[in-house]
Amino acid sequence: MDTLDPNPAGQAGQPAPPAEFVFPGSQAPASTVAERVNPRYLADEAPLVRELADLARVDADTASRVRDTAIRLVDSVRRDRRRLSGLDAFLQQYDLSSQEGVVLMCLAEALLRVPDKETADRLIADKLASADWRSHLGTSDSMFVNASTWGLMLTGRVIRPANRDVEQPGKFMQRLVSRLGEPVVRAAMRQAMRIMGHQFVMGRTIGDALKRAASGDGAAYRYSFDMLGEAALTAADSQRYLEAYHAGIRAIAAAGRRPESIFAADSISVKLSALFPRYEFAKRERVLAELTPHIVELAAAARKAGVGLTVDAEEADRLQVSLELFERVFRDEALSGWDGFGLAVQSYLKRGLDACRWAIALAEETGRCIPVRLVKGAYWDAEIKRAQENGLDSYPVFTRKVNSDVSFLACARELLAARGRAYPQFATHNAHSVASIIEFAGDNRQFEFQRLHGMGEELYGEVIDKAHFGLPCRVYAPVGNHEDLLPYLVRRLLENGSNTSFVNRIVDEDAPIDDIVADPIAVVDGLEVVGHPRIPAPPALFGVERRNSRGINLADPRGLAALAAGMSAALARPVQAAPLVNGRHQSGEIHAVRDPSDRRRVVGEVVLATPELALQALESAAVAQPGWNAAGAQVRAEVLERAADLFEENAAELLALCIREGGRTLPDSVAELREAVDFLRYYAAQARREFAAPLRLPGPTGESNDLSWHGRGVFLCISPWNFPLAIFTGQVAAALVAGNTVLAKPAEQTPLVAAAAVRLLHAAGVPGEVLHLLPGSGPELGAVLLPDPRLAGVAFTGSTEVALHINRALAARDSAIATLIAETGGQNAMIVDSSALPEQVVLDTVKSAFNSAGQRCSALRVLFLQEEIAERTLRLLKGFMQELRIGDPALLSTDVGPVIDAEALAGLEAHVARLEQRGSVLARCHLPASAAYGTFLAPVAAEIGSIGELEGEVFGPVLHVVRYAARDLDRVIAEINATGFALTLGVHSRIDARAREVFAKARAGNVYVNRNMVGAVVGVQPFGGSGLSGTGPKAGGPGYLHRFMTERTLTINTSAVGGNASLLSLSEG
Repeated sequence: MDTLDPNPAGQAGQPAPPAEFVFPGSQAPASTVAERVNPRYLADEAPLVRELADLARVDADTASRVRDTAIRLVDSVRRDRRRLSGLDAFLQQYDLSSQEGVVLMCLAEALLRVPDKETADRLIADKLASADWRSHLGTSDSMFVNASTWGLMLTGRVIRPANRDVEQPGKFMQRLVSRLGEPVVRAAMRQAMRIMGHQFVMGRTIGDALKRAASGDGAAYRYSFDMLGEAALTAADSQRYLEAYHAGIRAIAAAGRRPESIFAADSISVKLSALFPRYEFAKRERVLAELTPHIVELAAAARKAGVGLTVDAEEADRLQVSLELFERVFRDEALSGWDGFGLAVQSYLKRGLDACRWAIALAEETGRCIPVRLVKGAYWDAEIKRAQENGLDSYPVFTRKVNSDVSFLACARELLAARGRAYPQFATHNAHSVASIIEFAGDNRQFEFQRLHGMGEELYGEVIDKAHFGLPCRVYAPVGNHEDLLPYLVRRLLENGSNTSFVNRIVDEDAPIDDIVADPIAVVDGLEVVGHPRIPAPPALFGVERRNSRGINLADPRGLAALAAGMSAALARPVQAAPLVNGRHQSGEIHAVRDPSDRRRVVGEVVLATPELALQALESAAVAQPGWNAAGAQVRAEVLERAADLFEENAAELLALCIREGGRTLPDSVAELREAVDFLRYYAAQARREFAAPLRLPGPTGESNDLSWHGRGVFLCISPWNFPLAIFTGQVAAALVAGNTVLAKPAEQTPLVAAAAVRLLHAAGVPGEVLHLLPGSGPELGAVLLPDPRLAGVAFTGSTEVALHINRALAARDSAIATLIAETGGQNAMIVDSSALPEQVVLDTVKSAFNSAGQRCSALRVLFLQEEIAERTLRLLKGFMQELRIGDPALLSTDVGPVIDAEALAGLEAHVARLEQRGSVLARCHLPASAAYGTFLAPVAAEIGSIGELEGEVFGPVLHVVRYAARDLDRVIAEINATGFALTLGVHSRIDARAREVFAKARAGNVYVNRNMVGAVVGVQPFGGSGLSGTGPKAGGPGYLHRFMTERTLTINTSAVGGNASLLSLSEG
């Protein structure tokens, strides 16, 4: 902040470029995919499913034939059930409806990566000891299941328990677990997990997979080889996967399996996220520019080799960029006239049918044919959770499995009708879906089925048999080592181990055939509620008490374009923050408020409050408080809810100010606005529920005892610049709904967004004399307000040093003891043991340490890595840091924005210089030339010896790394506790008992396990710490409002006059 001067010192004559929002030039790039495919991104499920059902519907005779064929297929599978491998039976027995199934999945997902024996032992013990294995003993006809239940196949031999152990399996398992340190047991468990992996993986190398494909029953199938690997984090990993795809193409060609038709040829499936470290919509321009040439190169090599190439499906928010890249490659001259380049489409997406139609239209336009693999979809649970977390209007996927089945059939009919333009490849293990497609196709044989390797052999043995249907089937065959297997393995277990899975039910004799072959269209026709009744729409996540805050779909350019226009318009108008006393703006000296990403750009202007104005506001607030308190919690709650709606209606303005004034990136700003709205609705709901009426307390007959809550008086709310909207709103809303009047003092760096919030609160019904805005100098205003006995309390978020000063000032008053609610900083750590998944650790570390340019109270400052996985994790971290983009926070493509001002930057640069002088820096991001006029610090990672080396909180994008030995975990926790801070802590471990142990011993207020450690959600993860990190109670939690209130008890002797009528009137009964 400075006096109003368009050119700060040292930058005269160099005007700032026009402000942009979301996209360069604030214009969404033209996209036919967005126009044709995205309109139903989050469509209303009910009418869409009804439409799809009508498209897939057949007449009664056809439906009867479909049913007969499906029954025939199920009967055949069950008749041949004795051919099930031991592992098929194993997966059927240990489905994911059981704790034991989850245990086995966890072991398979984690054990193969654990590099050290001690952690492997702890992992095995932790998982085995928590399960009820007895319930599975003897329930399967398969020797493999029972042998595994008891013996876990120790070195090829089965442990035979004594009779007493059969009667008391818990004690037997305890004794077995107690011996897990023995190398033979550990080796056996690893071998068991490898056997499970073998069920799902065709071979460790493409050569192994091709040999397996050519032998035995495998020779009857076509193959699509999936070179395992996804979500590469570094350029080096992407290059490795690219080379693996090229090697796979060469190996397939060398195997000589080259039929006349490209549609019958073996193929390679590629995951685009494995070939680009930042494969996401926000990086669309980079993806299309940098990845397209690699896919063209791959496709050209595949064409030359006579091998098909299919682009695999991924998460919903990647669909547009995947289709756009596919079109660019498809239209490349190198592929002209070739029909071997295909793509996968997921029918569980609401855009599934439109994606199929888009592909057909592309084929029509070019006169070619596109192989389209139609799948149900593999990320359903993650899509549901992500939509809820992001506050989307609806889900991008269907919420019922049967709705996805209907979509699959509608898409199938569309693809079969496009004969010569689409070569459909139907990937399903559902007998009714198979039977329907056979019926839809009639005499059309220009299609194939697909199944997953390791599953569906019995079903498709019937389909490919020339004596029965004689239709081709392709096996989707993963190839890779155990490390690359894990994400794929987890998806397969989740899909096919669940108790609702068709793969599971088709072989279950107890599952009625009528249920298994039920027509999904008939099922949907009979539904009163088309969406799943137990999966609320994201806005209804928190039930009837409060509405979830509205998010923004950051992967849909239509909505983003409108948002960009709204933000540009908001800042095209003059923006000013001035003191508001009794609802009236006060005049004074004007200062410029500058954009930290480009200090040449003036965002608006501020008039600073004087101490005299502050005292006027205090006097007015003190007079108004009794009336506001008497209005009642119901009235105050309604005001907050109206304010929440106004915040959402004015989202463009609030977001623009968070970005331009606070230097917050677009995703961070959206999250901040949502947090502010959540605060308003959460505190309103709590006030209505708990404080709208007195609480009648139990007591002796003849008297009533009521407990009621009241505001304390006038609260001074002092908010920080790092969350200029959310924390400001949270403090003010809590104080107001509790019955207090408020003096709102925003951070000196961010008065504009605070002024906008106060304007909306006043518009919602908060009287001007109840809420006053005092932008200005903290020391000057505090000097007159803190000693004043009319001030009942202070809500403060900021540094520990300032909190201590406020505490001393309040304690020095010779008047009523004031309330101090302080949330301060933290020396936040993350502890990572060797059972953790390094890729997930790196993603969560970068999010926790560098999000918001590290300017969060909860941000990760010190990463503790167990020494066995330190090197691999650091290699990934260094590579991923090079993919981060620092720059204009208003652009969607930016990862890290500026730090708040020159003073903050100078302190951070001095700290980094000391780290560099010691040779501690491990990695540093690239700072582009465009950052020259802003206060940017390129994120840094540096290795130190211990957390004790840090003298205080480093409030910026600087990550410190400490290696530790597994045996020193207690010492690590003690060192973290010894800092005196206790705010947030992250734990990455697959050992549940270890995570609980860390939680029990650490003092942090918020502990996050196997996820990032920022972004606490109101009412879900109440936020706050203790010690040097604050006073509590937690913001956004059930105890917060009580701290703003006083309690009063009213006791009335109801029998004082005329005796106790209620007691005397009791009947004998």
